[in-house]
Amino acid sequence: MADLTTSDLTTSDSTTSTAVEWRAHGRTRRSTRTLRVRTSAVIVTAVALAVLLVPPLVNLDEQAVDLALKLQPPSPAHPFGTDDVGRDLLLRCVYGLRVSLLVGLVAALVATVIGTAVGAAAATFGGWTDRVVMRLVDTFSSVPHLLLGIFIVAMFRPGVWPVIVSVALTHWLSTARIVRSEVLSLRARPYVDAAVSGGASRWRVAVRHLLPGVMPQAALAAVLMVPHAMWHESALSFLGLGLPSHQASLGNLIQSARSSLLAGDWWPTLFPGLFLIIPTLAIAGLAGAWRERINPRRRSELML
Repeated sequence: MADLTTSDLTTSDSTTSTAVEWRAHGRTRRSTRTLRVRTSAVIVTAVALAVLLVPPLVNLDEQAVDLALKLQPPSPAHPFGTDDVGRDLLLRCVYGLRVSLLVGLVAALVATVIGTAVGAAAATFGGWTDRVVMRLVDTFSSVPHLLLGIFIVAMFRPGVWPVIVSVALTHWLSTARIVRSEVLSLRARPYVDAAVSGGASRWRVAVRHLLPGVMPQAALAAVLMVPHAMWHESALSFLGLGLPSHQASLGNLIQSARSSLLAGDWWPTLFPGLFLIIPTLAIAGLAGAWRERINPRRRSELML
């Protein structure tokens, strides 16, 4: 009996110790997640203030050429240095980030509207409509986004709007899948069955009951799409198919700095790259926290 009691006490102590360790681990994870979210929020706020306030407040021409200041390293007068024609790199990065954010936000909004409409229509009407629409989605998804984007942009002159159209038309597919899945889940809810039994048309059911239920997931997909759209725009501009070469965009800045990097001048490549990487990671971090809040049981990444 004494041996059994000692064993029970040992097991109890082990269980208590494990529970304490799990609680400590949970607190550590929560504190780490909180720190990540706060850091992402600070970065996104700083980026928003920079792109909104710097252009009107700084009375400098970001296109002004001064060959006497060509490829100057970072200094108090030029914190990010200058590029290969003497333009201030900090100002050019801010303008490039402004263009990339514009492309990302508008393209994500357009793609989300298209994807939500297509996914909701496919799930609401079902039958052959659902089969045809999803086969089209599968067909377009089999083509790499960048390759399809290059094909679309090549039909227009370089500019902001062709890039927005290219990104939007190649990124609505994942949103359509997400919305279709959510609508199919909502269709099985009792209140939807009650609305159908009461004589409500499919259009009324979709507008009054289904679309409001998928708006959080659609909005989350749009936010997650912004960093992806920014990288897509930068890739197109880097390949010379996006914005005109004289216009400041992060892709153009990195592309024009290749020869400088080979010559040992690192700053024309480093700072535009950081302006692309850090804001996109911050936006993705906030979107991930939002995803965990609206759907805590589903922590897998949305593949956009």
